Amino acid sequence: MTFTLSNLEARIAERAAAPPDESWTAKLLAAGPERCAKKFGEEAVEAVIAAVKGDRDELIAESADVLYHLLVVLKARDVALQDVLSQLEARIVRSGLAEKAARPR
Repeated sequence: MTFTLSNLEARIAERAAAPPDESWTAKLLAAGPERCAKKFGEEAVEAVIAAVKGDRDELIAESADVLYHLLVVLKARDVALQDVLSQLEARIVRSGLAEKAARPR
């Protein structure tokens, strides 16, 4: 079986129901969306640093942290992964440059 972001989203939902003293996910969610977003930002910065350093293994590890924490933020704000995937799917009908140019300024 291949592990997917949908699998991770399901695991986060499962762990969100646990007591905060037994689950990092539940603890983050109990601290509120702002704390979840802050942690996501910290992990994103760590991934950027790993990318700049050219440390492949660290970039892989930090990228996993980024994906996990992004899904926690989505959970905290009641946004389904499918909603994000649908947005990405809608964007592939035109080039990234055209899509960016069409955004309101």
